[in-house]
Amino acid sequence: MKFSCTRDNLYQGLSIVSHGTGKNVNLPILQNVLIKAEGGTISLTTTNLEIATHCVVRGKLEEPGECTVPAKLFFDYVSLLPNENVSIVSDGTNMSVACGSNKTKVNGMASTDFPLVPHVQGSQTFQLPVEGFRQALNRVLFAVATNEARPELTGVLVEFRQKSGGAEAVFAATDSYRLAESVLDLPGQNVENRRLIIPAKTLSEVNRVLSVFKDSVEAPSTVSMGISENQLVFSYGSVELISRTIEGNYPDYQQIIPQQFQTKATVDRDDFTKAVKTASLFSRTGLFDVTLGFVPAEKRLEVKSVDADRGENSASCTAEVDGGQNNVTLNYRYLLDGLSAVGTDQVQFHMIDAGNPCVLRAQDGGSGYLYIIMPIKQ
Repeated sequence: MKFSCTRDNLYQGLSIVSHGTGKNVNLPILQNVLIKAEGGTISLTTTNLEIATHCVVRGKLEEPGECTVPAKLFFDYVSLLPNENVSIVSDGTNMSVACGSNKTKVNGMASTDFPLVPHVQGSQTFQLPVEGFRQALNRVLFAVATNEARPELTGVLVEFRQKSGGAEAVFAATDSYRLAESVLDLPGQNVENRRLIIPAKTLSEVNRVLSVFKDSVEAPSTVSMGISENQLVFSYGSVELISRTIEGNYPDYQQIIPQQFQTKATVDRDDFTKAVKTASLFSRTGLFDVTLGFVPAEKRLEVKSVDADRGENSASCTAEVDGGQNNVTLNYRYLLDGLSAVGTDQVQFHMIDAGNPCVLRAQDGGSGYLYIIMPIKQ
């Protein structure tokens, strides 16, 4: 194998695929990147047996061939090279790299030992606008369960459905203590209704790949998502990311969303966030509890916390409160996650009482975002 390419092209390709390696004592080759030069293209591939990332790099191909070398080592080395052309020659196992006055030899492994990455042909394909897709992911991924006891909760439920004027994609995640839902409009698209659970790790990796291209003027404006029976493929420019889906039934979360409330408050998001952060300094270790008190007569929201060792704190902010006076105790970390994700200057906080789920939305109920927090029962 023999080819040359710019340092920037090679660096970008490696930055995309190098995260997709896996540590496996029985399969050390999973820490390698497969470099393949054939048919006039140069491609880089990594896999951890759950996710495979494939990227095509522009360059000049002289002799076809393939080899595998340690992905992190090669990425770290290329990151230190000058911005000049990189020439690569390989005998199938070891690889020689030359760039300007820099010359090195990287020991690799035979590509025949690299796992076969399946080609996924989606029976259904959806086009997702990049900016809206990234926003939806940032709004729900933090709410995914990290405990493997219920595998379906370690993924994000994605539901495509038709509506008047186009379609929409609904992203939902829960860890049983809080739930986040973000709706992405797909105007002008006709879709077949479809539900699937995508591993959070897959979506985090897709989000990371998209961030690599965020300042590129040549980057496409949409991501293609192809779905087969139990696999899916994300295609974006020169990058493909292949993953399995999670089998199982996602809980019917719609039934826990309250429809009637005793107290509704509209409050400035920054003021609310600052009050919660101040109170969090005196919350109980391990419980992370803060108590919200709504006082309609004084148009005030009070955030309190008490810790026997450190002391106590009370912070308040102005709020438009409708309904009765009310109190609820919440995990401040969950509350701050929701306030950060809402993304509007004013937020609505709705509650029934201290024992029922609380709902956080954007001020006008729009922006396609819903966040639910379960209270800490005293």
